[in-house]
Amino acid sequence: MRLDKFLKVSRLIKRRTVANEACDGGRVSVNGAPAKASREVKAGDVIEIRFGERTTRVEVLNVAEAVPKADAAALYREI
Repeated sequence: MRLDKFLKVSRLIKRRTVANEACDGGRVSVNGAPAKASREVKAGDVIEIRFGERTTRVEVLNVAEAVPKADAAALYREI
């Protein structure tokens, strides 16, 4: 699954366009390397998102195309 779509489906970022802009702006990295929105995400990857002073690190546990809002948090684990 594409990185920008995973960020939206997992509800880490609210909209896919915002996720795309964050990736293009260099605020998202996967496994320690800056990542483009088209990067493929798989289970076990570590995603780091930087918004201002706040940094969020999560480990991808599962990748799914569509998930109910209540189950979105089950796709990742905060580190």
